[in-house]
Amino acid sequence: MTTNRISLTELESGTPFEHRHIGPDHEAQAKMLAHIGFGSLDELTATAVPDVIKSAEALGLPQARTEAEVLQELHGLADRNQVLASMIGLGYYGTFTPPVILRNVMENPAWYTAYTPYQPEISQGRLEALLNFQTMVADLTGLPTSGSSLLDEGTAAAEAMALSRRVGKVKQGVFLVDADCLPQTIAVIETRAEPTGVEVVVADLSDGIPAEVAERGIFGVLLQYPGASGAVRDPRALIEQAHELGAVVTVAADLLALTLLTSPGELGADIAVGTTQRFGVPMGFGGPHAGFMAVRDQFARSLPGRLVGVSVDADGNKAYRLALQTREQHIRREKATSNICTAQVLLAVMAGMYAVYHGPEGLRTIARRTHRYAAVLAEGLRAGGVEIVHDAYFDTLTARVPGRAAEVVAAAREAGVNLRQVDADLVGIACDETTGRAQLAGVWGAFGVHGDVEQLDAAAAEALPEALRRSDDYLAHPVFHQYRSETAMLRYLRTLADKDYALDRGMIPLGSCTMKLNATTEMEPVTWPAFGQLHPFAPAAQAQGYLTLIQELEERLATVTGYDKVSIQPNAGSQGELAGLLAVRAYHRANGDEQRTVCLIPSSAHGTNAASAVMAGMKVVVVKTGEDGEVDADDLHAKIEKHRDELAVLMVTYPSTHGVFEEHITEICAAVHDAGGQVYVDGANLNALVGLAEPGKFGGDVSHLNLHKTFCIPHGGGGPGVGPVGVRAHLAPYLPNHPLQPGAGPETGVGPISAAPWGSAGILPISWAYVRLMGGEGLKRATQVAVLSANYIAKRLEPHYPVLYTGPGGLVAHECIIDVRPLTKATGVSIDDVAKRLIDYGFHAPTMSFPVAGTLMIEPTESEDLGELDRFCDAMIAIRAEIEKVGTGEWDKDDNPLRNAPHTAAALGGDWSHPYTREEAVFPSGVEAAEKYWPPVRRIDGAFGDRNLVCSCPPLDAYDN
Repeated sequence: MTTNRISLTELESGTPFEHRHIGPDHEAQAKMLAHIGFGSLDELTATAVPDVIKSAEALGLPQARTEAEVLQELHGLADRNQVLASMIGLGYYGTFTPPVILRNVMENPAWYTAYTPYQPEISQGRLEALLNFQTMVADLTGLPTSGSSLLDEGTAAAEAMALSRRVGKVKQGVFLVDADCLPQTIAVIETRAEPTGVEVVVADLSDGIPAEVAERGIFGVLLQYPGASGAVRDPRALIEQAHELGAVVTVAADLLALTLLTSPGELGADIAVGTTQRFGVPMGFGGPHAGFMAVRDQFARSLPGRLVGVSVDADGNKAYRLALQTREQHIRREKATSNICTAQVLLAVMAGMYAVYHGPEGLRTIARRTHRYAAVLAEGLRAGGVEIVHDAYFDTLTARVPGRAAEVVAAAREAGVNLRQVDADLVGIACDETTGRAQLAGVWGAFGVHGDVEQLDAAAAEALPEALRRSDDYLAHPVFHQYRSETAMLRYLRTLADKDYALDRGMIPLGSCTMKLNATTEMEPVTWPAFGQLHPFAPAAQAQGYLTLIQELEERLATVTGYDKVSIQPNAGSQGELAGLLAVRAYHRANGDEQRTVCLIPSSAHGTNAASAVMAGMKVVVVKTGEDGEVDADDLHAKIEKHRDELAVLMVTYPSTHGVFEEHITEICAAVHDAGGQVYVDGANLNALVGLAEPGKFGGDVSHLNLHKTFCIPHGGGGPGVGPVGVRAHLAPYLPNHPLQPGAGPETGVGPISAAPWGSAGILPISWAYVRLMGGEGLKRATQVAVLSANYIAKRLEPHYPVLYTGPGGLVAHECIIDVRPLTKATGVSIDDVAKRLIDYGFHAPTMSFPVAGTLMIEPTESEDLGELDRFCDAMIAIRAEIEKVGTGEWDKDDNPLRNAPHTAAALGGDWSHPYTREEAVFPSGVEAAEKYWPPVRRIDGAFGDRNLVCSCPPLDAYDN
């Protein structure tokens, strides 16, 4: 008997990861290729991708590794990190994530694979979780309206500066910052202020506003409460003085301290900002963490970022949605309130659930314990002759040891504790939820003193000023009192997740958003303590594994894109845009071309492009888009000539926002360069380029990359994201840097873009693992299958819906646009009707009305298998037949399954007066009863929600109509 011998090497290799990541197998790919008329992936992409941009060589990346091998490598990197007890503070603290939240939110694909809730009917769970977050922030800050998360504390403070300038009475003047604000916050503010012509004055405000500053005019003031030094000061007189000068006052506050201290709202502040990191979110070497902003009522409609509001559905039932979306960059572009696109939703959900789980009593207990440890620590140091600089503090002490600060910090490090060296004489020490008696002993020993905890606890007085003790109630809503047991919390989280549609249920075919697989192997290392518990300002020697991972990821991203240098500091795509534009601005100014301020942007571009350009101090000039979806070459050349001497940069998305490989991109880049400008290639559509073409080699000078799109970081309900910026060598000196970590960027850099030196470092293992698992060939095949899947869908739907734009060979790139406008004109069925009807079929809708109103932009990604692609196409074809029934009059134009979609289970009860059956409503063609997704609400009335703005957990009577 003979057998086929298989070598040990072949058996050891196992199934390549790319076969897990890429949905269609070889047989399915062959069927799809045959359907669109090609014999191979190489033949397809050779036709689709213009010759002038094709990469000549394979990606120079390490060979792909198996999942087991990559996890082993990551364990090796993690082992090179040294996690000491962190008492550095400065806005980053040790915290204990309740395991029920860690497992059932952070590690749960029902939460981390969800998309931004632009289809609110199928996002009620995450929207309720965000409303909890907003209520928590509003209650603790004492200000009535909170947004649903910003990127971090530093950028939240910068957004407050912009808001103060926008809404305040003083239109000129300076932005005044107290010297006791967090140093990274001050640096981010300075980075953001300079391009827009805002002068920032940093001064010691402990004795009020200096007269010489008041004389110059002040539009806004920023205070830290408690201060970076730990000092707790009563700011009421200072706030009153600022208001008398017409300034808007922002207080950067610590939410845990606010459980014991008088709220910023009661103190008179107009805006409160901060971070929710210490509410159960790991430090993660700096992020991701949800920042926050809360404002007085009169500023609510100017609030930057996302805002969850309460509305009603078609039956008058309570329903949640994103409110006031017309103020955002998607609609208002260069006139938007900010450039924020990605938020930090997953982390906001965690922080909100931390408050739900602990409730006000639990949070107060954690705060009291934290403060008590600080008081006992201070008592021991004082008893040993060490001066504590401030008498009033919450969790942070500043100790004076003339000439000995470095010695003390080094001794503490030897004892397993990281402290902060402020200068040669001062040491900062921060307590937190994880501080224990061993840390007190280690710190006392480092200062050369000894203490008995029990004796010192009995002797130590409270250090919170009596006049600032909080007396009002907060977190009174039942949601913060109902889920104390783990059983109750577990069921609440499950109930919310069951209301939502995420990638764990089915395909999310959103164009330009790349909702692909976020593999478990990639996700797993994020919650390892060696990655999750490291402070961003820990000594570099303790973060060698992290720094190696970051360096390797930056280098591999540079290889993939053809750029010379990459910075991963920007913690969202919008921030990557800003970083890239600031680099361009700095480059021109270094060359003496300060007049180069014009930014050319095609009319079809993402809204963040224009908003980011304004933030970078540039003037936006719009370039027309031709009927074929490409940049109007004649208009572009006319604008180049008109603004030749002032041209700073062209921002162009490639493939185009319309999902087309433009054949003239190299000519466009050359024309801009000939005029002395730079070319910014928006990396939103990189999923169509990796392994096929490199922006840095076909004309781009700078790009941001969306790691939450092409490189598998989950969308998490709207964030976290990471937006690294890649540049050619001449722009590299102007990448972001950071005042507290010199290794984070060049000395000549533009300053920090985010509060943390390496941005959202905590989730970088995901993209590192993805690149390592796929290798160069795997990444190329992923791109090819993404292009194949988009063209397969386009060909299947083309007989039923017009495909709006195509490129070479009549092909699209990784996404396609189908036109519903002729059907709307003929039948009255709107794009909203089609999107909501897809919910009845068990799908999240594609991107609606972007970049063309009345259309759907579909991006299947490479991760969806042929069965799911066909299920989606079958649903769209069935909906086309339903539209035909409306058009012929078989179904009433105002009472049909499309106009009434989505249909809930509750809608089936009672009388049924519709001219279609219950089965047609909820079990349309191809929908199996056993697998049915039931939306929790019917179509939501957005206008009602905007007219009746409610943005926190309201009492039941608030829903009376």
